[in-house]
Amino acid sequence: MKFKELDLAEPLQRAISDLGFTELTAVQERALPVTLAGRDVAGQGRTGTGKTAAFLITTLNRLLTEPPKKGRGKKHPRALVIAPTRELVVQISDDAKKLIKYTDLKLHTVFGGVDYEKQRLAFDDGVDILVGTPGRLIDYLKKGCYSLSLCEMLVIDEADRMFDLGFIKDLRFMMRRLPKYSERQSLMFSATLSHRVLELAYDHMNDPVKLRAEEGSLIADGIVESLYHTAMEEKFPLLVHILREQDVERGMIFINQKRTGEKVARNLARYGFGVGILSGDVRQKKRMRILEDFSKGKLHLLVATDVASRGLHIDGVTHVFNYDLPDDAENYVHRIGRTARAGAKGVAISFACEHFCFGVPDIEAYIKRSIPLKRIELEWLEIGKPTAPGAVAEGLGREDREQPRPNGGKGKPGRPGGGNRGRRGSFR
Repeated sequence: MKFKELDLAEPLQRAISDLGFTELTAVQERALPVTLAGRDVAGQGRTGTGKTAAFLITTLNRLLTEPPKKGRGKKHPRALVIAPTRELVVQISDDAKKLIKYTDLKLHTVFGGVDYEKQRLAFDDGVDILVGTPGRLIDYLKKGCYSLSLCEMLVIDEADRMFDLGFIKDLRFMMRRLPKYSERQSLMFSATLSHRVLELAYDHMNDPVKLRAEEGSLIADGIVESLYHTAMEEKFPLLVHILREQDVERGMIFINQKRTGEKVARNLARYGFGVGILSGDVRQKKRMRILEDFSKGKLHLLVATDVASRGLHIDGVTHVFNYDLPDDAENYVHRIGRTARAGAKGVAISFACEHFCFGVPDIEAYIKRSIPLKRIELEWLEIGKPTAPGAVAEGLGREDREQPRPNGGKGKPGRPGGGNRGRRGSFR
Protein backbone atom coordinates (compact mmCIF):
# COMPACT_ATOMS: atom_id res chain seq x y z
CA MET A 1 0.00 0.00 0.00
CA LYS A 2 1.23 3.49 -0.81
CA PHE A 3 0.89 6.66 1.26
CA LYS A 4 -0.81 8.47 -1.61
CA GLU A 5 -3.68 5.95 -1.32
CA LEU A 6 -4.44 7.21 2.20
CA ASP A 7 -6.94 10.03 2.63
CA LEU A 8 -4.54 12.38 4.42
CA ALA A 9 -4.61 16.14 4.85
CA GLU A 10 -2.75 17.81 2.00
CA PRO A 11 -0.01 19.51 4.12
CA LEU A 12 0.74 16.17 5.79
CA GLN A 13 0.77 14.27 2.50
CA ARG A 14 3.18 16.85 1.06
CA ALA A 15 5.56 16.50 4.04
CA ILE A 16 5.52 12.72 3.71
CA SER A 17 6.42 13.03 0.01
CA ASP A 18 9.29 15.39 0.85
CA LEU A 19 10.71 12.75 3.19
CA GLY A 20 10.71 10.22 0.36
CA PHE A 21 8.18 7.88 1.97
CA THR A 22 6.16 6.07 -0.68
CA GLU A 23 5.15 2.59 0.56
CA LEU A 24 3.79 1.72 3.99
CA THR A 25 5.66 -0.71 6.24
CA ALA A 26 3.86 -3.79 7.57
CA VAL A 27 2.95 -2.14 10.88
CA GLN A 28 1.76 1.01 9.11
CA GLU A 29 -0.32 -0.95 6.61
CA ARG A 30 -2.12 -2.75 9.41
CA ALA A 31 -2.41 0.16 11.80
CA LEU A 32 -3.13 3.26 9.72
CA PRO A 33 -6.46 2.18 8.16
CA VAL A 34 -7.69 1.44 11.70
CA THR A 35 -6.22 4.47 13.48
CA LEU A 36 -7.20 6.93 10.75
CA ALA A 37 -10.76 5.68 11.17
CA GLY A 38 -10.63 6.83 14.80
CA ARG A 39 -10.22 3.50 16.56
CA ASP A 40 -7.97 2.97 19.59
CA VAL A 41 -5.05 0.63 18.93
CA ALA A 42 -2.58 -1.35 21.01
CA GLY A 43 0.06 -2.16 18.41
CA GLN A 44 3.04 -4.47 18.52
CA GLY A 45 5.76 -4.49 15.90
CA ARG A 46 9.44 -5.18 15.69
CA THR A 47 11.69 -2.23 16.35
CA GLY A 48 12.51 -0.23 13.22
CA THR A 49 9.24 -1.05 11.49
CA GLY A 50 7.77 2.46 11.42
CA LYS A 51 5.61 2.63 14.55
CA THR A 52 6.60 6.24 15.25
CA ALA A 53 5.47 7.39 11.81
CA ALA A 54 2.22 5.46 12.22
CA PHE A 55 1.14 7.23 15.39
CA LEU A 56 2.45 10.65 14.30
CA ILE A 57 0.61 10.50 10.96
CA THR A 58 -2.60 9.48 12.72
CA THR A 59 -2.24 12.23 15.31
CA LEU A 60 -1.40 15.01 12.87
CA ASN A 61 -4.11 14.03 10.41
CA ARG A 62 -6.73 14.17 13.14
CA LEU A 63 -5.58 17.61 14.28
CA LEU A 64 -5.61 18.89 10.70
CA THR A 65 -9.00 17.49 9.72
CA GLU A 66 -11.07 17.96 12.89
CA PRO A 67 -11.77 21.15 14.84
CA PRO A 68 -10.48 21.51 18.40
CA LYS A 69 -12.84 20.98 21.32
CA LYS A 70 -15.03 23.87 22.34
CA GLY A 71 -13.44 26.19 24.89
CA ARG A 72 -9.86 25.16 24.10
CA GLY A 73 -7.19 27.73 25.00
CA LYS A 74 -3.46 28.09 24.34
CA LYS A 75 -2.53 25.85 27.27
CA HIS A 76 -4.78 22.97 26.25
CA PRO A 77 -2.69 20.54 24.14
CA ARG A 78 -4.75 18.70 21.57
CA ALA A 79 -2.39 15.72 21.53
CA LEU A 80 -0.16 14.18 24.20
CA VAL A 81 2.72 11.82 23.37
CA ILE A 82 4.45 10.08 26.29
CA ALA A 83 7.74 8.20 25.95
CA PRO A 84 10.01 6.69 28.63
CA THR A 85 13.41 8.21 27.80
CA ARG A 86 14.79 11.61 26.86
CA GLU A 87 16.43 10.24 23.72
CA LEU A 88 13.18 8.74 22.48
CA VAL A 89 11.28 11.96 23.19
CA VAL A 90 13.82 13.96 21.17
CA GLN A 91 13.61 11.43 18.34
CA ILE A 92 9.80 11.60 18.22
CA SER A 93 9.92 15.39 18.32
CA ASP A 94 12.41 15.55 15.44
CA ASP A 95 10.19 13.28 13.33
CA ALA A 96 7.12 15.35 14.17
CA LYS A 97 8.84 18.60 13.14
CA LYS A 98 9.46 17.16 9.68
CA LEU A 99 5.79 16.23 9.31
CA ILE A 100 4.28 19.55 10.47
CA LYS A 101 6.46 21.87 8.39
CA TYR A 102 3.57 22.85 6.09
CA THR A 103 1.14 23.41 8.97
CA ASP A 104 0.73 25.96 11.76
CA LEU A 105 0.60 23.29 14.47
CA LYS A 106 2.73 24.11 17.52
CA LEU A 107 4.91 21.36 18.96
CA HIS A 108 6.45 21.48 22.42
CA THR A 109 8.88 18.93 23.87
CA VAL A 110 9.70 18.53 27.58
CA PHE A 111 12.24 16.28 29.30
CA GLY A 112 14.74 16.42 32.13
CA GLY A 113 18.38 17.44 32.01
CA VAL A 114 17.91 20.75 30.16
CA ASP A 115 16.77 24.30 31.00
CA TYR A 116 13.63 23.94 33.14
CA GLU A 117 12.52 27.56 32.94
CA LYS A 118 12.94 27.75 29.17
CA GLN A 119 10.69 24.71 28.72
CA ARG A 120 8.14 26.17 31.14
CA LEU A 121 7.95 29.54 29.38
CA ALA A 122 7.35 27.86 26.00
CA PHE A 123 3.85 26.89 27.17
CA ASP A 124 2.90 30.59 27.06
CA ASP A 125 3.14 30.51 23.25
CA GLY A 126 0.51 27.79 23.02
CA VAL A 127 0.88 24.09 22.28
CA ASP A 128 -1.00 21.71 20.01
CA ILE A 129 1.21 18.63 20.35
CA LEU A 130 2.99 17.97 23.64
CA VAL A 131 5.74 15.33 23.71
CA GLY A 132 7.58 14.41 26.88
CA THR A 133 8.82 12.03 29.54
CA PRO A 134 6.43 11.26 32.41
CA GLY A 135 8.34 13.02 35.20
CA ARG A 136 8.75 16.38 33.46
CA LEU A 137 5.19 16.25 32.05
CA ILE A 138 3.73 15.77 35.54
CA ASP A 139 5.94 18.50 36.97
CA TYR A 140 4.58 21.11 34.55
CA LEU A 141 1.04 19.75 34.87
CA LYS A 142 1.07 20.20 38.66
CA LYS A 143 2.36 23.76 38.23
CA GLY A 144 -0.60 24.59 35.99
CA CYS A 145 1.49 25.17 32.86
CA TYR A 146 -1.03 23.22 30.80
CA SER A 147 -4.23 21.23 31.14
CA LEU A 148 -5.23 17.86 29.69
CA SER A 149 -8.96 18.37 30.10
CA LEU A 150 -9.57 18.99 26.37
CA CYS A 151 -6.95 16.63 24.93
CA GLU A 152 -8.11 14.72 21.85
CA MET A 153 -5.23 12.28 21.27
CA LEU A 154 -3.10 10.18 23.63
CA VAL A 155 -0.06 8.27 22.39
CA ILE A 156 2.02 6.02 24.65
CA ASP A 157 5.24 4.78 23.11
CA GLU A 158 7.22 1.84 24.56
CA ALA A 159 4.60 1.23 27.25
CA ASP A 160 6.36 -1.90 28.52
CA ARG A 161 9.45 0.21 29.18
CA MET A 162 7.29 2.47 31.36
CA PHE A 163 6.74 -0.51 33.64
CA ASP A 164 10.45 -1.42 33.65
CA LEU A 165 11.47 2.13 34.62
CA GLY A 166 8.82 2.46 37.32
CA PHE A 167 6.69 5.03 35.47
CA ILE A 168 3.40 3.18 35.75
CA LYS A 169 2.07 5.32 38.64
CA ASP A 170 2.99 8.48 36.74
CA LEU A 171 1.29 7.14 33.64
CA ARG A 172 -1.93 6.38 35.48
CA PHE A 173 -1.78 9.82 37.16
CA MET A 174 -1.78 11.52 33.76
CA MET A 175 -4.40 9.27 32.20
CA ARG A 176 -6.81 10.08 35.02
CA ARG A 177 -6.54 13.77 34.08
CA LEU A 178 -7.43 13.21 30.44
CA PRO A 179 -11.00 13.21 29.12
CA LYS A 180 -12.64 9.82 29.55
CA TYR A 181 -11.56 7.24 26.99
CA SER A 182 -14.76 7.60 24.93
CA GLU A 183 -13.94 11.28 24.34
CA ARG A 184 -10.39 10.84 22.98
CA GLN A 185 -8.44 8.51 20.75
CA SER A 186 -5.63 6.49 22.32
CA LEU A 187 -2.74 4.70 20.62
CA MET A 188 -0.22 2.44 22.28
CA PHE A 189 2.75 1.06 20.34
CA SER A 190 5.64 -1.09 21.45
CA ALA A 191 7.95 -3.83 20.24
CA THR A 192 6.54 -6.07 22.99
CA LEU A 193 3.06 -6.02 24.54
CA SER A 194 2.96 -7.90 27.82
CA HIS A 195 -0.17 -8.87 29.77
CA ARG A 196 0.33 -5.95 32.18
CA VAL A 197 0.54 -3.49 29.29
CA LEU A 198 -2.67 -4.88 27.79
CA GLU A 199 -4.33 -4.56 31.20
CA LEU A 200 -3.39 -0.88 31.15
CA ALA A 201 -4.79 -0.61 27.63
CA TYR A 202 -8.11 -2.16 28.51
CA ASP A 203 -8.46 0.02 31.62
CA HIS A 204 -7.81 3.33 29.87
CA MET A 205 -8.64 2.79 26.19
CA ASN A 206 -11.89 2.51 24.27
CA ASP A 207 -12.24 -1.09 23.07
CA PRO A 208 -8.69 -1.09 21.59
CA VAL A 209 -7.84 -3.12 18.52
CA LYS A 210 -4.81 -5.30 19.22
CA LEU A 211 -2.49 -5.38 16.23
CA ARG A 212 0.71 -7.26 15.56
CA ALA A 213 2.52 -6.32 12.39
CA GLU A 214 4.57 -9.48 11.92
CA GLU A 215 4.14 -13.13 12.66
CA GLY A 216 6.99 -15.44 13.59
CA SER A 217 10.36 -14.23 14.79
CA LEU A 218 10.73 -11.13 16.94
CA ILE A 219 14.07 -10.51 15.23
CA ALA A 220 14.25 -8.74 11.87
CA ASP A 221 15.20 -11.03 9.00
CA GLY A 222 18.16 -8.86 8.03
CA ILE A 223 20.08 -9.43 11.29
CA VAL A 224 22.88 -12.02 11.34
CA GLU A 225 23.33 -13.13 14.96
CA SER A 226 26.25 -14.88 16.63
CA LEU A 227 27.34 -15.76 20.16
CA TYR A 228 30.82 -16.20 21.62
CA HIS A 229 31.37 -17.97 24.93
CA THR A 230 34.27 -16.05 26.40
CA ALA A 231 36.00 -15.34 29.71
CA MET A 232 35.41 -11.90 31.21
CA GLU A 233 38.99 -10.78 30.57
CA GLU A 234 38.85 -11.94 26.95
CA LYS A 235 35.89 -9.78 25.96
CA PHE A 236 37.78 -6.58 25.22
CA PRO A 237 40.55 -8.19 23.10
CA LEU A 238 37.87 -10.12 21.19
CA LEU A 239 35.91 -6.92 20.61
CA VAL A 240 38.98 -5.12 19.26
CA HIS A 241 39.77 -8.04 16.94
CA ILE A 242 36.23 -8.09 15.51
CA LEU A 243 36.22 -4.32 15.08
CA ARG A 244 39.47 -4.55 13.14
CA GLU A 245 38.48 -7.54 11.01
CA GLN A 246 34.89 -6.64 10.12
CA ASP A 247 33.68 -3.60 8.25
CA VAL A 248 32.07 -1.87 11.23
CA GLU A 249 30.90 1.40 9.71
CA ARG A 250 28.76 2.30 12.70
CA GLY A 251 28.53 0.08 15.77
CA MET A 252 26.71 0.12 19.12
CA ILE A 253 28.22 -1.68 22.11
CA PHE A 254 25.81 -2.44 24.95
CA ILE A 255 26.93 -2.91 28.54
CA ASN A 256 24.97 -3.40 31.75
CA GLN A 257 26.83 -1.08 34.10
CA LYS A 258 28.04 2.49 33.67
CA ARG A 259 31.48 1.69 35.12
CA THR A 260 32.02 -1.12 32.62
CA GLY A 261 31.05 1.23 29.81
CA GLU A 262 33.57 3.83 30.94
CA LYS A 263 36.39 1.26 30.89
CA VAL A 264 35.39 -0.12 27.51
CA ALA A 265 35.02 3.35 25.94
CA ARG A 266 38.28 4.57 27.47
CA ASN A 267 40.24 1.59 26.16
CA LEU A 268 38.62 1.66 22.72
CA ALA A 269 39.72 5.29 22.36
CA ARG A 270 43.26 4.27 23.30
CA TYR A 271 43.20 1.68 20.54
CA GLY A 272 42.38 4.34 18.00
CA PHE A 273 38.60 4.02 17.67
CA GLY A 274 36.32 7.07 17.49
CA VAL A 275 33.95 6.27 20.36
CA GLY A 276 31.38 7.95 22.58
CA ILE A 277 29.58 6.73 25.68
CA LEU A 278 25.89 7.13 26.45
CA SER A 279 24.56 6.45 29.94
CA GLY A 280 22.02 7.98 32.27
CA ASP A 281 24.73 9.94 34.08
CA VAL A 282 25.97 11.82 31.01
CA ARG A 283 24.51 15.33 30.93
CA GLN A 284 21.64 15.75 28.50
CA LYS A 285 23.29 18.32 26.24
CA LYS A 286 26.37 16.12 25.96
CA ARG A 287 24.20 13.05 25.28
CA MET A 288 22.46 14.87 22.45
CA ARG A 289 25.78 16.02 20.99
CA ILE A 290 27.21 12.49 21.17
CA LEU A 291 24.12 11.08 19.44
CA GLU A 292 24.37 13.73 16.74
CA ASP A 293 28.08 12.99 16.19
CA PHE A 294 27.32 9.27 16.01
CA SER A 295 24.45 9.83 13.56
CA LYS A 296 26.65 11.99 11.33
CA GLY A 297 29.56 9.54 11.35
CA LYS A 298 31.93 11.67 13.42
CA LEU A 299 31.96 8.80 15.93
CA HIS A 300 31.99 5.24 14.62
CA LEU A 301 31.22 3.49 17.90
CA LEU A 302 28.76 4.18 20.70
CA VAL A 303 29.05 2.43 24.08
CA ALA A 304 25.66 2.49 25.79
CA THR A 305 23.56 1.15 28.60
CA ASP A 306 19.95 0.15 27.93
CA VAL A 307 19.05 3.84 27.89
CA ALA A 308 19.80 3.61 24.15
CA SER A 309 18.16 0.25 23.45
CA ARG A 310 14.65 1.59 22.93
CA GLY A 311 13.27 3.74 20.20
CA LEU A 312 16.43 5.38 18.85
CA HIS A 313 16.38 5.01 15.08
CA ILE A 314 19.86 5.94 13.94
CA ASP A 315 20.37 5.20 10.29
CA GLY A 316 23.22 3.01 9.15
CA VAL A 317 24.05 1.06 12.33
CA THR A 318 25.84 -1.96 10.83
CA HIS A 319 26.80 -3.80 14.02
CA VAL A 320 25.41 -4.25 17.53
CA PHE A 321 27.57 -5.84 20.22
CA ASN A 322 26.19 -7.25 23.46
CA TYR A 323 29.43 -6.83 25.39
CA ASP A 324 27.33 -7.81 28.42
CA LEU A 325 24.28 -9.95 27.81
CA PRO A 326 21.17 -8.12 29.07
CA ASP A 327 19.50 -9.17 32.30
CA ASP A 328 16.08 -9.05 30.62
CA ALA A 329 15.51 -11.23 27.54
CA GLU A 330 13.25 -8.57 25.99
CA ASN A 331 16.13 -6.11 26.00
CA TYR A 332 18.10 -8.45 23.74
CA VAL A 333 15.47 -7.89 21.06
CA HIS A 334 15.46 -4.14 21.61
CA ARG A 335 19.25 -3.88 21.60
CA ILE A 336 19.89 -5.76 18.38
CA GLY A 337 16.95 -3.95 16.81
CA ARG A 338 19.21 -0.88 16.52
CA THR A 339 20.59 -2.49 13.35
CA ALA A 340 18.88 -3.81 10.20
CA ARG A 341 16.21 -1.14 10.40
CA ALA A 342 13.67 -0.56 7.64
CA GLY A 343 14.74 -3.62 5.68
CA ALA A 344 18.51 -3.06 5.88
CA LYS A 345 21.09 -5.71 6.83
CA GLY A 346 22.96 -5.84 10.11
CA VAL A 347 25.15 -7.91 12.43
CA ALA A 348 24.47 -8.69 16.11
CA ILE A 349 27.34 -10.22 18.12
CA SER A 350 26.96 -11.29 21.76
CA PHE A 351 29.57 -12.23 24.36
CA ALA A 352 28.52 -14.76 27.01
CA CYS A 353 31.01 -14.50 29.89
CA GLU A 354 30.92 -16.21 33.28
CA HIS A 355 28.94 -13.29 34.77
CA PHE A 356 26.13 -13.06 32.21
CA CYS A 357 26.02 -16.42 30.40
CA PHE A 358 23.12 -17.56 32.60
CA GLY A 359 20.84 -15.30 30.61
CA VAL A 360 21.36 -17.23 27.36
CA PRO A 361 18.59 -19.83 27.96
CA ASP A 362 16.04 -17.10 28.75
CA ILE A 363 16.99 -15.12 25.65
CA GLU A 364 16.79 -18.17 23.39
CA ALA A 365 13.46 -19.18 24.92
CA TYR A 366 12.12 -15.69 24.31
CA ILE A 367 13.19 -15.52 20.66
CA LYS A 368 12.24 -19.22 20.23
CA ARG A 369 15.51 -20.36 18.69
CA SER A 370 19.20 -20.79 19.42
CA ILE A 371 21.75 -18.09 18.69
CA PRO A 372 24.50 -19.50 16.40
CA LEU A 373 27.74 -20.16 18.29
CA LYS A 374 31.13 -19.00 17.03
CA ARG A 375 34.56 -20.30 17.99
CA ILE A 376 37.35 -18.03 19.29
CA GLU A 377 40.89 -18.49 17.98
CA LEU A 378 43.63 -17.76 20.52
CA GLU A 379 45.52 -15.45 18.18
CA TRP A 380 42.47 -13.16 18.05
CA LEU A 381 43.16 -12.18 21.65
CA GLU A 382 46.64 -10.82 20.94
CA ILE A 383 45.84 -7.23 20.03
CA GLY A 384 49.11 -5.51 20.93
CA LYS A 385 49.59 -2.24 22.79
CA PRO A 386 47.26 0.78 22.50
CA THR A 387 47.90 2.77 19.34
CA ALA A 388 46.60 6.08 20.72
CA PRO A 389 47.32 6.01 24.48
CA GLY A 390 46.33 9.64 25.01
CA ALA A 391 42.95 9.50 23.24
CA VAL A 392 39.74 10.10 25.22
CA ALA A 393 36.23 8.83 24.51
CA GLU A 394 33.42 11.38 24.03
CA GLY A 395 31.18 11.53 27.07
CA LEU A 396 33.85 10.79 29.66
CA GLY A 397 34.22 13.77 31.95
CA ARG A 398 37.37 14.45 33.88
CA GLU A 399 35.95 12.63 36.89
CA ASP A 400 35.30 9.54 34.73
CA ARG A 401 38.79 9.26 33.32
CA GLU A 402 41.19 6.78 34.78
CA GLN A 403 42.82 8.15 37.93
CA PRO A 404 46.44 7.51 39.03
CA ARG A 405 46.80 4.62 41.43
CA PRO A 406 48.26 5.17 44.89
CA ASN A 407 51.88 4.26 45.64
CA GLY A 408 53.03 5.42 42.23
CA GLY A 409 50.99 2.81 40.37
CA LYS A 410 52.87 -0.10 41.88
CA GLY A 411 50.94 -3.31 42.19
CA LYS A 412 51.10 -7.03 41.77
CA PRO A 413 52.48 -8.39 38.51
CA GLY A 414 49.78 -9.15 35.95
CA ARG A 415 47.31 -6.73 37.57
CA PRO A 416 46.14 -3.33 36.27
CA GLY A 417 48.53 -0.78 37.72
CA GLY A 418 51.33 -3.29 38.13
CA GLY A 419 54.64 -3.11 36.37
CA ASN A 420 54.05 -6.34 34.43
CA ARG A 421 50.57 -6.12 32.95
CA GLY A 422 49.32 -9.44 31.62
CA ARG A 423 46.55 -9.79 29.06
CA ARG A 424 44.14 -11.34 31.54
CA GLY A 425 44.39 -8.38 33.91
CA SER A 426 44.35 -5.54 31.44
CA PHE A 427 40.70 -5.01 30.54
CA ARG A 428 38.55 -6.13 33.42
